[in-house]
Amino acid sequence: MTRSIIVLGVSALVLGSAVSGCAVQSRSVTPAVANGGDAQAVKAAAKAAKRAQRALAKQDAVAAVGFAEEAVRLRPREAGHRLVLAQSYLKTGRFVAARAAFGDVLALEPDNGRAALNLALMTIAGGDWLAARGVLAEHATRIPAADHGLALALAGDPAGAVAMLTAAAREPGAGAQVRQNLALALALAGNWQMARVVAATDMSPADVDARMQQWADFAQPHGAADQVATLLGVTPVADAGQPLTLALHAPTPVAPPQLAEKVGAEQIEDAPMQPVQPVQPVTRPPAIVFAAPREVVQSLHGRTRIGGNPVVPRRADPATGEWYVQLGAYGSAEGAREAWSRSAQRLARIGEHAPRSTTFRSADGTVYRLSVGGFARGDAEGLCRRLKTAGGDCFVRRQAGDRVAAWARGGIMLAAR
Repeated sequence: MTRSIIVLGVSALVLGSAVSGCAVQSRSVTPAVANGGDAQAVKAAAKAAKRAQRALAKQDAVAAVGFAEEAVRLRPREAGHRLVLAQSYLKTGRFVAARAAFGDVLALEPDNGRAALNLALMTIAGGDWLAARGVLAEHATRIPAADHGLALALAGDPAGAVAMLTAAAREPGAGAQVRQNLALALALAGNWQMARVVAATDMSPADVDARMQQWADFAQPHGAADQVATLLGVTPVADAGQPLTLALHAPTPVAPPQLAEKVGAEQIEDAPMQPVQPVQPVTRPPAIVFAAPREVVQSLHGRTRIGGNPVVPRRADPATGEWYVQLGAYGSAEGAREAWSRSAQRLARIGEHAPRSTTFRSADGTVYRLSVGGFARGDAEGLCRRLKTAGGDCFVRRQAGDRVAAWARGGIMLAAR
């Protein structure tokens, strides 16, 4: 994955004031301190947190983690210290630990929009799109639309992202950040033509060409964390998570079981021994014998011809993978249907699968995406290569709300006869 992609918005909010070295303010106060508790621990924690911020400003995230963990150990209910810790984990590429730490910040400060956005991004990096969309929905009023929309696209809902960012781009005073995030969301939704048009609003044609190439690479990640890591400019690493001792609700140590009191022990010793009953042998149930296997064959009805070759129509098989081959995006359902016929004529293998479609609103109206999918990534890439060899056009992407096309639900349409 390229690290040179430039997208305004998310990175600016994620790498907020703690990274730039400014103090992070927090409204949470430990009850013990409010009542005149351990002032020395408060002072030591604040000093460790400031050292962590300075380390982040110097791009020394590893050192920042150590200082921030010390601050949290001393003051576990200080949301500001936990925010510095979460950002330190993020900058080292420890997305699992960062997700836990941002969750702890939100537990202490539920209205912290920055922590909510970061938590959603870390959840996306972990591959849990549904949970990430839940975080975004819960904190929608606290996250700027430009960042919310792009995060929504990364969480597997590019159509919803396009709708949100289109509305934001129409607001008075909308800037390049909103427009560029809209362009990227359009690209992730498969509408590359509109993505180019929107992106060109703020850059030269040559720059648009370079941006489209970057986004083409960005749209085909190799792992769940790749897109988030690219936007944030960090390299993800293997991560065992935040230490349990630093969790906001750390587990309480369990005391080892104690021996019975002496009186109880003496009573046990004095108790008469009961005779042991003999164990009856267990009778095993008879073994189950399976009949010889037989094939069950059903007659096939209504074979359809494509280019003179008989092809058996298929209904949609349950999707077993998350990868789809997108065949195009069209201005009407009829256009998508005709494109399906052309693709099936080029490559009979396409016609063996259910045509799938999603729709989204753009400035020009409703757009219909056409795809086949539910594949493992290698299978999707192989099918796309074969279609391109046959003269078609396609690209591979993750599932984004694709469902069996409405015009094909009564029986898969393979080609016009």
